[in-house]
Amino acid sequence: MEVEQKRKDSSKGVFREYMKGKVKLERYQKIGILFLIVVISGVFGWFWEFLLQESSGGFQTLYIKGGNLLPWINLYAIGAILIITLTYRLRRYPWAVFLVAAVACGLLELLAGWLAYTLFDGARYWNYSEQWWAFGNLYGFICPASVCAFGIGALILIYGLLPWCIKLSQKMSRRVFLIFAIVPFALVMTDEIVNLVLKTFELPTAMDLYESWGWKYKIK
Repeated sequence: MEVEQKRKDSSKGVFREYMKGKVKLERYQKIGILFLIVVISGVFGWFWEFLLQESSGGFQTLYIKGGNLLPWINLYAIGAILIITLTYRLRRYPWAVFLVAAVACGLLELLAGWLAYTLFDGARYWNYSEQWWAFGNLYGFICPASVCAFGIGALILIYGLLPWCIKLSQKMSRRVFLIFAIVPFALVMTDEIVNLVLKTFELPTAMDLYESWGWKYKIK
């Protein structure tokens, strides 16, 4: 009981210091935390998209989402970095974190969707106009529900995931923490770069590999 209580007190202490802006991090910790955020947010995005897609279809046919071999979506990682950049200094005000993140990520999603549609001959990597819950959507690129989801995700990121990563960097030794952060980051980045090169030279990509395994890939 005493050990468990000490762990809880330690967690609360880290969070209090984080909220007060008194956490001092070395460069390796900042880099490792950034790598972890990129990996975790991208993986979360993959599973989130997968569940949304399957729930909309009644879980009758399983589709793979994302364009990479690994379960990771780059747009969610970009959004997470954008959220931290814009809202870290606002962390004492949850309402501000929610609003700023919702607006910024909403614009990011709108821009990304429009660019994909414009540059790749009408390609749609998502289409909210096909979802019953996405009322008030704008050309299928963005909708009020997705914007609110970004705001809620920002709260989880700023008040949950980021403090946890900071605590992890403090509890682990430098070597162990860097291995824990760098290895998965290197894997997703290698997957991203290789798949981009294959797509550029019109060679078989992760989507083609999915099909060869008998999995169905849904681009929108």
